[in-house]
Amino acid sequence: MDQKQSPSSWHTQSVAEVRQQLDSHDRGLTAAEAAERLAQYGPNELGAANARPWWRRLLAQFQNVLIYVLLVAALVTALLGHWLDTSVILAVVLLQAVVGIVQEGKAEQALAAIRHMLAPKATVMRNGERQRIEASELVPGDVLLLEAGDRVPADVRLEQLHGLKIDEALLTGESVPVDKLTDAQPGDAPLAERFNMAYSGTLVNVGTARGVVVATGEQTEIGRISGLLSGVVTLQTPLLEQMNRFAKYLSLIIVVIGALVFLAGWMFSERPLNELFMAVVALTVSAIPEGLPAILTITMAIGVRRMASRQAVVRRMPVIETLGAVSVICSDKTGTLTRNEMMVAALLLDRNIYPVSGEGYAVEGRIGDEQTGEPAPLLLGHMAQAALLCNDAELQRQGETVKVIGDPMEGALSVLAAKAGLDATSYTAEWPRRDEIPFDADKRYMATLNHDHHGQAVALLKGAPERVMALCNSALDAQGAPVPLDPADWQKHIDELAGQGLRVLALARKPTVAGQHELDGDALGDDFQLIGVVGLLDPPRQEAMEAIAECHRAGIRVKMITGDHAMTARAIAARLGLRHTERVATGHELDSLDDTQLMQLAQDVDVFARTSPEHKLRLVQALQSVHGVVAMTGDGVNDAPALKRADVGISMGVKGSEAAREASDIVLLDDNFASLAAAVREGRTVYTNLKKAISFLLPINGGEAASLIVALLIGLTLPITALQILWVNLVSSVVLAMGLAFEPAEPSVMEKPPRRTGESLLNSFLVWRIVLVSLLFLAGIFASFQWAVQTGYSTEIARTLAVNTLVAMEVFYLFAVRYLDSPSITLRGMLGTPAVWIVVLLVTALQMLFTYAGFMHTLFESAVLSLPLLLIPVAAGVAVLAVLELEKRMRNDDRTVFK
Repeated sequence: MDQKQSPSSWHTQSVAEVRQQLDSHDRGLTAAEAAERLAQYGPNELGAANARPWWRRLLAQFQNVLIYVLLVAALVTALLGHWLDTSVILAVVLLQAVVGIVQEGKAEQALAAIRHMLAPKATVMRNGERQRIEASELVPGDVLLLEAGDRVPADVRLEQLHGLKIDEALLTGESVPVDKLTDAQPGDAPLAERFNMAYSGTLVNVGTARGVVVATGEQTEIGRISGLLSGVVTLQTPLLEQMNRFAKYLSLIIVVIGALVFLAGWMFSERPLNELFMAVVALTVSAIPEGLPAILTITMAIGVRRMASRQAVVRRMPVIETLGAVSVICSDKTGTLTRNEMMVAALLLDRNIYPVSGEGYAVEGRIGDEQTGEPAPLLLGHMAQAALLCNDAELQRQGETVKVIGDPMEGALSVLAAKAGLDATSYTAEWPRRDEIPFDADKRYMATLNHDHHGQAVALLKGAPERVMALCNSALDAQGAPVPLDPADWQKHIDELAGQGLRVLALARKPTVAGQHELDGDALGDDFQLIGVVGLLDPPRQEAMEAIAECHRAGIRVKMITGDHAMTARAIAARLGLRHTERVATGHELDSLDDTQLMQLAQDVDVFARTSPEHKLRLVQALQSVHGVVAMTGDGVNDAPALKRADVGISMGVKGSEAAREASDIVLLDDNFASLAAAVREGRTVYTNLKKAISFLLPINGGEAASLIVALLIGLTLPITALQILWVNLVSSVVLAMGLAFEPAEPSVMEKPPRRTGESLLNSFLVWRIVLVSLLFLAGIFASFQWAVQTGYSTEIARTLAVNTLVAMEVFYLFAVRYLDSPSITLRGMLGTPAVWIVVLLVTALQMLFTYAGFMHTLFESAVLSLPLLLIPVAAGVAVLAVLELEKRMRNDDRTVFK
């Protein structure tokens, strides 16, 4: 006996073969056999995740080339005895690391969530006795007993059952509880069609069963998903990839320029080495945008806050930027695009189809419409009676919502009866049940016998149409009178309902004598009267349809990946407004394709049915391989690996499994798919604001570095020191850039296609803008410093004037960068948002502190400026704004230059 011989083929074997292979018998295992197998296979648990300690995650934040450059600069200043400079630089590095420690450890948390789904207790036969044991003690070969409400604790080959239905939605995506049977199944049957198996983590909806445990722990289907999770690599966001590349190139440029400047200064100037080293440190510090990581984090944090106000919780902050680049959304169906609430959508009565309106389990709705009219009252009354009485479900109102206790399809029938005007409480009391034949997967029908209190009795029948019609010899016409049954004609109308993706159930009745108190399952007879057929579906969410339409307008392709049947998937996709619904690809078809073929199929098809966790994962990878930025939505355990692999994983907060939530980047608290479109809008806004922030910060560094290089090469005093540069880069620049983080979304943000994954942040226009503004800043810094020196002011005053000139130019440049293309000198441009004026006033106050506070003079070697001198920075700022507005006008006159 070996559990690992055929881990996925138990459904193909007979009960006797399974018993023989696992050496299992009716009385169950003995205590000794169970102990031996527990030692062999281990406990029925999933392996614990190997979480990284916090200190390792902290150290990982230092793996950045710009950090390495700053650390070298700190080392040089320490060796030269400039401890204040060393302390400030190290503080900057530490701050970067603390800000960067935002990783969640998603895989470890997802595995823990799956472990929690395993049942804590199990009922087994041991030593010939029924025993209640810890689920962790289950072993292959155990005889397991299941009943309604049980969480299945292991993978089980079913051998005996009574009306068993299991909710497998979290594992397969199937929205309706699955009827189970005991016969061997085909070897190529997908997970959702292995009807003789009960899988770990699923929920027994109704009925009882007995079976043999065939897999425990990591050998179960849920354990296999756990293994998929641990092997999935989380991708880095497009922006972070670009920033890493940018950091490497910038570091190389800084090192090369620093080395060349040091070499030139050593060969051609008479500066002492100590001073030359400090000059190169100042150059290095000036060229590194130390405030950029903080601005990236702050901008994304603001986006996170905005999304939280719309019931979308971001678990991994950098992913909010990725939302702006999403080109494909792969969505699960059940509970995400649909309500996960079955409802009757159509009635077939007297060979006429009547639509039924409503929302899920809500009892408000109408039977029929203007085109079809309403069904005849007597015939509808017979249908409502059968729907309500031949039914074991119960509707419970909880506030504004209705919850179904029992089978969802039976719950939908109860709602139908309510729409037809029946009160469940009074009507079931008026027609109590005397006997029943429970639904059986072999018979595929349910029957009840009901009496009223006035000597009337009726037998009611519900089940698969072909089985019900086989027990009927007549059908009811519009007046409720029996007429000869024409099975072929009825089947044509039933096929029409099924072609719409509806699940079909037939209902029939047979008046009986009041003295009958039992139903004979082997002799029901063939004289039932067919009432009609109901067509059921899990209805699409209205908000999901609207969100899909908005995504299409934004150039985002929406694909539906589900474990449901192909016909149902196609019908739901059409109702949702998905494109390319003429073809549905099944999991069986995906298995026959290699990766190259799958890449092509994934681009051509938008609806995928009967998929497994591996299929979902392969589809996400295939779309990513053709440069798609993929968002995956889902709520089941079966979605977790694909959620983790996707560029953006989005789970449902109410009906979603804990495993899906922990594997995702974003959780929609209200399960509202419409929030996804809002999230994409916010992601695009965040990216635009980040682009503005980068185009704001980089010219500042460029101007600072250029002014130092010029001073070093021509042998002049440095206009700004290293500490003064850090003040500008980490205080005034960062505070001003924060104003850009609050910029609202542009009106056309959801009318543009997604940005290309290879699109660089620094396109030709931004490079030109950075060069132009850097030259303007160089001119302002150098001119103000040299004018002060030539006029006879001290070096401290000259440097303080240069710093204030730099900050004033930043303030005016802030207004220019809010609109990269359109004019800024307008009422709207000058008023700005409240955040813009707040940061301008704050920076003005900080610069006053820098200029006039004594302790700041000690720290930064600054000095007091007279009021007339402050006019110079203001004039420089006005000049920068004027030049940039002129440049915008010239560029707009000839836009071909920067296309």
